[in-house]
Amino acid sequence: MSLSAEFLMSIPSPSGLYTEVGDPDFKIDLVVNDGPHVYVFHNKHFRKELSWIEYNTADNRLEFVMKDGDTRDFGAPVPRRLQANLTRAQRVLCVLVDEETLEPLEGDYFPLLINMDGNPA
Repeated sequence: MSLSAEFLMSIPSPSGLYTEVGDPDFKIDLVVNDGPHVYVFHNKHFRKELSWIEYNTADNRLEFVMKDGDTRDFGAPVPRRLQANLTRAQRVLCVLVDEETLEPLEGDYFPLLINMDGNPA
């Protein structure tokens, strides 16, 4: 089994309001293997309850969709080497990790919707 990992960098929030996107200390690592299994490791809780994750193939971005419909786009495209396996996955294991020890604290599976050119699959 091979693993590929990428750090999806935080960028300033476009609205200027606090979200995970505007927090420079909020870190996300994307790991995709050829299973395909997808993992998102993050070092802080999301401010709102996560509902699902959507991968848009047109712009190669992951969008985190909250229960209230609010979204988080961390602004970093999914690297080309992860894209094929990502489009074959159906769910994502999101894991909150302790930033100092890197030990998992909690985790849960969320549906992964694949949006092919504006049409969610």
